[in-house]
Amino acid sequence: MTAAPPLRAGVVARQLLLSSRPVSWINTAFPFAVAYLLTTRQVDATLVIGTLFFLIPYNLAMYGINDVFDYESDLRNPRKGGAHGAVLDRRLHAITLWASGIACAPFVVYLIVVGSPVSWAVLAASLFFVVFYSAPPLRLKERPFADSLTSSIHFFSPAVYGLVLAGAVWTWQLVAVMVAFALWGVASHAFGAVQDVVADREAGIASIATARGARWTVRFALGCYLAAGLVMLATAWPGPLAALVALPYALTVWPFRHITDDTATAATKGWDRFLWLNQLAGFLVTLLLIWYWLLTQ
Repeated sequence: MTAAPPLRAGVVARQLLLSSRPVSWINTAFPFAVAYLLTTRQVDATLVIGTLFFLIPYNLAMYGINDVFDYESDLRNPRKGGAHGAVLDRRLHAITLWASGIACAPFVVYLIVVGSPVSWAVLAASLFFVVFYSAPPLRLKERPFADSLTSSIHFFSPAVYGLVLAGAVWTWQLVAVMVAFALWGVASHAFGAVQDVVADREAGIASIATARGARWTVRFALGCYLAAGLVMLATAWPGPLAALVALPYALTVWPFRHITDDTATAATKGWDRFLWLNQLAGFLVTLLLIWYWLLTQ
């Protein structure tokens, strides 16, 4: 048997980068930055440091911890090894966990110093779900429905944190935005879980898709995307226009509504489109946010 190559610094750095899912960095940094900036209306050190935290360290922790504790499932999953995540060499597991903690620590210290008790609680909750989504003993990703909700928290909690840190005044329209964001996150996780039904079952991993089946889960995701769009209709103008952004997601999921567990891996085609659809959706939402900024000057 050929010995594994030595772990050089370049190899470790590349694997950590791959594990952090660079294609998804913007999905957590952008919500924080927008929420904080629209509340304070100024660019300051906290905006920059917080955005950097949710851009890289937060994602390294979220996805790196996941790759460590999902190792057995990932070995059986042919889509792993690129934008969908790394199959980490066992020798990198401890390094990944340490790197995640070390990368986050200075940012968390700063955010605690500039924050309030309420913001500390929100940040603590966000990081709690980042860790225990994948890590034992809770391993929430193996608790059907809790897995989708926890995954959603990963993405909307940076926005909630940005609002709380900046001292936003909560209105029912703002709550509606967060509810719509949460529904989008639940739908996205549920649909993403469909493609892994076979790999997860072989590894003995439970998920919303393994518990309810691929077809039911796709239809659940479809319903959540549509519900997110409907909730946006209750937001302040031009927020209702964001309801249209939910439609491409629904259209992406729609062709898989009759999928079976045996053909669940076909959903990867839809998931690949979803990854790039996020970029388009982000662009459209940014235009609406600029419009909102100008209207509320």
